[in-house]
Amino acid sequence: MEISSKWGRERYLEVEGDESFAGAVNRLLMDPEFNEKIESLKNAGINFPSTPTDNPMYYESFQFPPQGKLAVPDCGIQRKTLNPRNGREMIADHLPIGAYDESILKFSTLEGSAFLTSHSLLVLDSTAYWPINLLTFNFYTRSDTIVEKCHKIRKTTDPEMQSQKDHILDKIKFLTKYAPTGSLLLIDGPLIGGDVYTYMIRAIKEFLSKRIIPVFFVKNSSSNLVTDNLDSLRGRYNSDLHWAYKFLKPGERTNFFEYSDIHDPKNSKFFTYLKAFDSSPQRIEVHRETMFLCRDIIESVPDLIYYMLLLQGDIRNPQVRPIAIAERYARETLKLLDLEAVMKETGLVPTIDQVRFPW
Repeated sequence: MEISSKWGRERYLEVEGDESFAGAVNRLLMDPEFNEKIESLKNAGINFPSTPTDNPMYYESFQFPPQGKLAVPDCGIQRKTLNPRNGREMIADHLPIGAYDESILKFSTLEGSAFLTSHSLLVLDSTAYWPINLLTFNFYTRSDTIVEKCHKIRKTTDPEMQSQKDHILDKIKFLTKYAPTGSLLLIDGPLIGGDVYTYMIRAIKEFLSKRIIPVFFVKNSSSNLVTDNLDSLRGRYNSDLHWAYKFLKPGERTNFFEYSDIHDPKNSKFFTYLKAFDSSPQRIEVHRETMFLCRDIIESVPDLIYYMLLLQGDIRNPQVRPIAIAERYARETLKLLDLEAVMKETGLVPTIDQVRFPW
């Protein structure tokens, strides 16, 4: 990959000719087996509850690697002043920016669990926002009898784990196909998190082969990658976000740290903490290989993020504007289906909690 000190289209980034992206903008893509799965459930006499529950992905449920090594720059821990003007120039120089978020509904029944997911990709160029959304639907059960009746149903001993695996594989396939070649891709959620983190690690090479630069955002985290690995900070703070809030002033970030798996170098990342307002900071992270190949661009990404946070202007819930818009598309897209009408035509028995705590 050729990396220039500039990020202009003429030097590094090319969007023209990307038929996958150009042919899908302003479109809602459906799981090609959606109707077959619903019909299969109908034929089995299964009825869904009409009120699904919101099902966020719990990325922080698994902290990896537990025995990692933190590398601090030779200069030590430093504060760096963010430059929003530099961030604005990255957009003005025609850097295509993609932003991803997701929204998931879960249907809990006695016979199994169903997940309806909206994958949302928003692409920003110099003129407009271009949305692409994908809806996927899966049903998981431990029952051999139900699977025999419904050939589109997934049998698994661990529905939650299988749903996470299918989710991240759908996410990777969606993003590698539709994110524009040569774009900076902002992904809500950590690079390494959850029990299926290895799938995203493996996908990094595919992203980079298409000159897509994936950058990951973590807004809520209890991790302590810095505070547990430095003697001067150990035991003084509840988490890294607690430390970063105290350490940084609004409009500042830390230098980049490297955190690596001592057993497998592929499971390594660079990250920085950024504080836009007098509120909780955010962690921005990239894979080790992304940093080495795209260091000049990555070093300017925090300025771009700061500019977008200022542009969004939400002090209570700081989000970069493209991700905030992608999140809205994800939530609104789920409403395009009359799920109540669809599910009433099937036959699953809702669990008590599903009835007591509707979405």
